[in-house]
Amino acid sequence: MAVTARGLNRATLARQLLLERERIGVVDAVRRIVALQAQEAASPYVALWNRVAGFDPAELDAAFAARDVVKATLMRITLHAVAADDHPPLHHAMQTTLRAARLNDRRFAATGLSAADADAIVPELLEQVQTARTNAELDAWFEARFGAMPKPGPWWALRSVAPVVHAPTGGPWMFGPRPAYVAAPAGHPPHGPDVSVQHLVWRFLEGFGPATPKDIASFALLHMPIVRTALEGLGDRVVQLDGPGGVTLFDVPDGPRPDEDTPAPPRLMAMWDSTLLATADRSRLVPPEYRAHVIRRNGDVLPTVLVDGQVCGVWRPVDDGIEVSAFHDLADDEWAAIAAEARDLVTFLADRDPAVYRKFGRWWAALPPAEVRVVG
Repeated sequence: MAVTARGLNRATLARQLLLERERIGVVDAVRRIVALQAQEAASPYVALWNRVAGFDPAELDAAFAARDVVKATLMRITLHAVAADDHPPLHHAMQTTLRAARLNDRRFAATGLSAADADAIVPELLEQVQTARTNAELDAWFEARFGAMPKPGPWWALRSVAPVVHAPTGGPWMFGPRPAYVAAPAGHPPHGPDVSVQHLVWRFLEGFGPATPKDIASFALLHMPIVRTALEGLGDRVVQLDGPGGVTLFDVPDGPRPDEDTPAPPRLMAMWDSTLLATADRSRLVPPEYRAHVIRRNGDVLPTVLVDGQVCGVWRPVDDGIEVSAFHDLADDEWAAIAAEARDLVTFLADRDPAVYRKFGRWWAALPPAEVRVVG
């Protein structure tokens, strides 16, 4: 039997712990989810609040502090939080993309260094970041090592290419506006890049499948031939399924694929939640008519409201609770369920940052006409 579009929605929600909150430790939750987008420091916390029953943000604080969960530039050349044991193969798998984006950039070329120079300096750099260093400290170290260079300098490129992660700097969500960096918990894995890409593909399917090669390429920002080679390398360890419109989908054999009529409760999703961005076909969770409203041209992805597994609007904190802008009519029971989520979210944010995401408020002026209610 072919997997329907609605069946794909339910499969992804199940794997992302969005059909029902589970009682699970935060490291195991992050590993299950695969990768939490972390451009905004609050987003991994809000993402886990949506997924983990009784989520205590102090547990994620502790996991970041112990480097059991790490924050680093990975897929799509953006910041993600991942389980520490996933970082080496994921970072290794992304080297083609990261190196092309940084070492081929004119800003790196302006330093006069070559890619070989960058590789040669990495062991010294890793010695420097055995303890946390700020951007300013590392820029100064490079200047002392190579002399004055045009800004932004070689560190701008190597902080993505080298195996380094963000170090907690304090603040309500453990990472403040001025980042610091430290060596990743482990170096590059001993196997070749093909095995690392296979790991990335497998982990993607575990967390977001079933999926097409195009979905995987979009999630990671890898070229399609690299993805196809990885799928061929995985061979019969992955299964093939018929998808909507006759497309071929790939999946892990034991990946949950719930019935398409499985209920999906409302959720108030974090900004840039990975689930909205994981597949090339955003309609798995985002109706096409709403895509431009929630995924802005500059790349900002607004905090969204899911009803029946689909984006139906956006939310933001206000003085009286959570303001929800619904792009279409919702039933009274749907509003009631959203209000219950909002009450919990207000309580969750109260001790950390009650006005989370406030700096993105400009986008609300650009929203289409919507039913707006303050709930919670």
